[in-house]
Amino acid sequence: MDIIFLGGLEVETIIGIYDWERVTRQTVALDIEMAWDIRRAAETDEIQYALDYKTVSQRIVAFVEASEFLLVEKLISEIAELIRNEFNVPWVKITLNKKGAITVARDVGIIIERGVRPS
Repeated sequence: MDIIFLGGLEVETIIGIYDWERVTRQTVALDIEMAWDIRRAAETDEIQYALDYKTVSQRIVAFVEASEFLLVEKLISEIAELIRNEFNVPWVKITLNKKGAITVARDVGIIIERGVRPS
């Protein structure tokens, strides 16, 4: 299985449990890896057989911008399910970075994998 990736996808959203976080948009950065068999797209050179990463990224951005979750755990889980269900991706790995969440750390976040890991 091959991997399609999106790196450094930055989206502003309402995320967090504190009062100020409920009214102030914050940036989350996403790195996403998606299992996809690219052979048919490579053989035919036709987009219909590819995982259209532009469409995937636009859908993720729209979803995250419209969301207002309390926890990054919920947000990242919902993103993974969206990718797997709407784009028929068998495996996804997502890193969500909520920069600035802890003042003494440059980066803080979560990494998850969902589905069957490609071999």
